[in-house]
Amino acid sequence: MTQQKTRLLVVGGTGFVGRHIVNHALGLSWDVTSFSLRPDAEANPTGVRYVSVDIANGIALKEALGNASFEYVVNCGGYIDHKLFFGGGKGVFDAHFLGVMNLVEALDRDVLQAFINIGSSDEYGSTSAPQTETQREEPISPYSLGKVAATHFLQMLYRTENFPATTLRLFLTYGSGQGNHRFLPQIIRGCLEGRPFPTSKGEQLRDFCFVQDVVDAVFAAFPNPASKGEVINIASGLPVSIRQVIETLKQQIGRGDPQFGEVPYRSGENMKLYANISKAKALLSWEPKVTLEQGLNKTIQWIKSQS
Repeated sequence: MTQQKTRLLVVGGTGFVGRHIVNHALGLSWDVTSFSLRPDAEANPTGVRYVSVDIANGIALKEALGNASFEYVVNCGGYIDHKLFFGGGKGVFDAHFLGVMNLVEALDRDVLQAFINIGSSDEYGSTSAPQTETQREEPISPYSLGKVAATHFLQMLYRTENFPATTLRLFLTYGSGQGNHRFLPQIIRGCLEGRPFPTSKGEQLRDFCFVQDVVDAVFAAFPNPASKGEVINIASGLPVSIRQVIETLKQQIGRGDPQFGEVPYRSGENMKLYANISKAKALLSWEPKVTLEQGLNKTIQWIKSQS
């Protein structure tokens, strides 16, 4: 008798991280379904069921799920948007919190073995570095508040109803396939074109993690009972200044003219945001494999291939 394939639902499966998760699961011969707002099947891997749905709409979500069941679910849905609440931020909050509530309500819990929610280092706000999972979060936007609310909601569900949720709190994830509007692709393209481009002074300390390392963490968490109910930082654990990253890119590419200081720091921006990753090492037996220099080079080569 043929063994049934492992069924995976990736919410946000056509986005940056989601697409890499989808590809990895296909490599394992899993049965993969992707939910997203605007699925473009032609631009994404074949062999995947693509469904257009807004998870913030509970009725539409239940219709999209139908009778489908999944052993594993990973939620990469939503988007990074730092709108203020009175500037449209409620919609951002709903995408990240209401969407999670709708998902856990609609899923078939008799089959579900693991629900991985993708969190954000922005949840820490202005807390002191290195940020650890035991710190009380200090969200500074509806986006980060939505992420924190989802994190606590899922932990409550684990404590009270044994819902198999894990929050992986990602720091700055980068690599091939990231949108041109994101920080590193913008800097890389600016250097490749050899033109002046504005940046901040670059004094912020940040923590960059290559996307394949993030994917490895997701798949390490899926079957791991010790990860359930937990919040786990996924990062390199190594602080690096934004200026140092830009200078490294400039050196690897061989040109570039960053105009340091022309972009002001974001209001409330934490100048030191880098992770303690001891929990990921202990619970998931995971640690990043790709160095920053290697990851930046891979990202540069991918962007060159798209030109």
